[in-house]
Amino acid sequence: MITKKQAKLGAIIFIYTLALLSPLILPSIVHAETTTVTLYNPLGEDDVRVIIGRVIKGILGIIGSLAFLMFIYGGLMWMTSAGNADRVKKGQTILIWTVLGLGVIFSSYAAVNAILNAITAGSVSG
Repeated sequence: MITKKQAKLGAIIFIYTLALLSPLILPSIVHAETTTVTLYNPLGEDDVRVIIGRVIKGILGIIGSLAFLMFIYGGLMWMTSAGNADRVKKGQTILIWTVLGLGVIFSSYAAVNAILNAITAGSVSG
């Protein structure tokens, strides 16, 4: 167990060691503050609006691809039903919900785009 006297002695030794080493440490710290560091921007763009626009464009591309796959899946389900009423109904339901989902997504995109154009440019047409 460490006594109070040993703890004080340890603290004093630590402070004196820092005081003795400070002339060696301080010049490197001062030098580090004066150097400039440049960072590479992997996005290649500084404007946040352009970056957000690219992200939205990418998301819409993914959504379009998923909708295309759902159209194919629903159509195949309907075409390969072989008279099974459940598969026909399931294929039709997939196609209907895909169309409704695309309608909601693109109408919300159009609404947000119109609102942002109205705020920034003062008109809805852009």
